[in-house]
Amino acid sequence: MKIINNIKEIRKQVKDWKNDGLSVALVPTMGYLHEGHESLIKKASEDNDRVIVSIFVNPMQFGINEDLSTYPRNIDRDSDICEKNGASLIFNPSVEEMYTDEFSTFVDLNNLTSGLCGKSRPTHFRGVCTVVSKLFNIVNPDKAYFGQKDAQQLSIIKQMVIDLNFDIEIVSCAIVREADGLAKSSRNTYLSKEERQAATIINKSLKKAKSLIKGGERDSKKIINFIKNEISKEPLAKIDYISTVDNNTIKSVRTIEDGSLIAVAVFIGNTRLIDNFIYE
Repeated sequence: MKIINNIKEIRKQVKDWKNDGLSVALVPTMGYLHEGHESLIKKASEDNDRVIVSIFVNPMQFGINEDLSTYPRNIDRDSDICEKNGASLIFNPSVEEMYTDEFSTFVDLNNLTSGLCGKSRPTHFRGVCTVVSKLFNIVNPDKAYFGQKDAQQLSIIKQMVIDLNFDIEIVSCAIVREADGLAKSSRNTYLSKEERQAATIINKSLKKAKSLIKGGERDSKKIINFIKNEISKEPLAKIDYISTVDNNTIKSVRTIEDGSLIAVAVFIGNTRLIDNFIYE
């Protein structure tokens, strides 16, 4: 399987595929792939003739004192995973290839980026939107695949595609979890054995909250307080946010209805983890 590092070559390859009438999918990642990424690649390979997995640790979406320098990287391991799951090639550009010294253009959204993760990471989604729009322009895929774990990001990307008239279908895929319920994340590797056990409180709390909602409780404030009390039972957990919002607009809702997103961000030790579910 090929690994391409420069923009000119990836564009030529995609053009050749499309001239042959082949459909092309993109799975954008920052590498250190796990089973969640695998599910995206598998789905993309089922739906399309060719699948490109981009592996690029995007410095623009990391804030001050965040984990850019320590973010896990292993291109050989990622290559094996991509090939095993049906990817056609990897696009693995350098930072210099993506951002020249004179780079000064950014893509940003209002409204959808102000809450949830955007509140504590104010520059994060500008970095996400900028790099994803660049990848869309470089690869020109027919479809692009994203995971539901990053629910706010998914809603933002969908809106960006509408606003900027990208002719790309965005496909969302379900959260993939460990056997004990912890959502798959590259950052799970940061957790010590004790922290890894403590992290299970996140999904346990969400599952209990989901049962409450299914049982008839619709008051957002009560659900938020319930989750807060459950997570606070774990000494190693520090809550960043617990929110109930409309999944499309990311605006807070007082009453949980069909399509409401219940989302949390929690620090376990120094590691920030996110999780969510959509009530349907």
